[in-house]
Amino acid sequence: MSKAKKFMYINRHAPCGTVYAVEGLEVVLIGAAFEQDVCMAFVGDGVFQLKQDQDTADTGMKNFSPAYRALGDYEVNRLYVERESLEERGLTEDDLMPLTWEDEDDDWAEKPSIHIVDRAQLSDLIEEQDILLNF
Repeated sequence: MSKAKKFMYINRHAPCGTVYAVEGLEVVLIGAAFEQDVCMAFVGDGVFQLKQDQDTADTGMKNFSPAYRALGDYEVNRLYVERESLEERGLTEDDLMPLTWEDEDDDWAEKPSIHIVDRAQLSDLIEEQDILLNF
């Protein structure tokens, strides 16, 4: 049997103004439902997708950010956020949603899904992937 391919979904767009963010999340959930080895990266304006307390009332778009809480249920627990992108947008890790997953191998302990990495670390993670999808 062949080794499962590793997929990274790279999120580069803000959550509002285009369909990239919501469609990217939908594709991740579909892939994870089919047991793909999935991780996500958030760079550039994509870091705004994970910002807490999003208000989309003025955009005419539905606030889909609560759906990120379902990622742990789909075993998507590696969300890499580029530190430099956060800093360039005046954000810190404290501005992000507290997303977690339950580790069944550790007595169902809740663990953080978001991992802050610098550009060099993210570059290394990208190199490890078999398939990259940009949204």
